[in-house]
Amino acid sequence: MTIQPKKTKYRKYFKPRGLPNISTKVHKLTELTCFALIAMESNYLNSRQIEAARQNIRRKVKREGKLEILIFPDIAISRKASAARMGKGKGKVDHWIASITAGQTVFLLYGIDAEQGIPALHSGANKLPLKVKIYQL
Repeated sequence: MTIQPKKTKYRKYFKPRGLPNISTKVHKLTELTCFALIAMESNYLNSRQIEAARQNIRRKVKREGKLEILIFPDIAISRKASAARMGKGKGKVDHWIASITAGQTVFLLYGIDAEQGIPALHSGANKLPLKVKIYQL
């Protein structure tokens, strides 16, 4: 099941140009056993990539602990059919993407020990098309 907004202000948006800059948001990790997956570069993630990483992490930790997804794909990307001729308006919404800035926290995993949490986040990071860092409190 893909992640997408229930309702948006406009059906179709302009295509995003350029990548976002460095994030200034800071998440304070208050739990005792808390792990964070932090993006080291700016990129776009679509809802399928986020869902694949989430499923992989949940499978590795055997659905224990709590996993928070701190990003949400809210930018619609439209695409016309490959055999469509020019004109006749903009294409249908094909997929949704989230804008990720360098230094932004993507996933938080807490309530689980280090020997299960770190390998789970490593396997989830392999599903993402950007460099990430695993931060442990």
